[in-house]
Amino acid sequence: MTGSDFDATPPPLPEPAPPAPQVETDVWQPLPVRARTLATISALVGTLVPLAIALGVGLIAADRQSLSFAIAGALLLLIPAWAVFIARRRWLRTRWRIDDDGFGVRRGHLWRSDVRVPGNRVQHLDVRRGPLERAFGLATLIVHTAGTRNSALALSGLDFEEAERLRDTLAARAARDDDHDDA
Repeated sequence: MTGSDFDATPPPLPEPAPPAPQVETDVWQPLPVRARTLATISALVGTLVPLAIALGVGLIAADRQSLSFAIAGALLLLIPAWAVFIARRRWLRTRWRIDDDGFGVRRGHLWRSDVRVPGNRVQHLDVRRGPLERAFGLATLIVHTAGTRNSALALSGLDFEEAERLRDTLAARAARDDDHDDA
C-alpha cells in the first residue's frame, strides 16, 4: 500500500433537510384562484344540465310557442349567470386561519358565518379529493369535532398541499392539547 491510498477525502456529509413549511397563523387566508375556477365550472354544470332538461320538457308542453322559446332562452342565460355570480362571491368571501385557539373559517357576505374549532375539540381530520378537485390540485379539509351538533367542519377549495399541512398542523396541536389535558 502506498501513502496515497490513505489520503482519500471522506465522503461529503448529506445536507440537512429543509425545515417543513409552516402554516401561517393569525392571518385570515383566502382560497386559491383555482378554487374560483372550479366553483364557476361547478355552478355552470349544476345549473345548466337540470335547467336545460326542465326547459326542454316545458317547451314540449307549451307546444313550442315563440314566447316560450324567448322565456326559455332568457332563463338559460340568467339562471346560470346568477349561479356563477353567487359561486364567485362565495369564493371571494371564504377565509380560514389557524391561531392559538384553533381553526377558524369565515364565509358569506349577507349571511355570514364564523366557525371556530378549538384544538382540544378536534377528534380527527380528513382530506378529501373528488375528480374535479384532483384535476385542479385542490382538496377539502374535514375537521371532525367532539359533540353532536355541527360535528364536522368542511372547507373545500384548498390547495392540496395546504390541506395536508393544515391537517398535520391541527393533528399535532390536538395531540399536544391531549397531552396537556392528561397531565
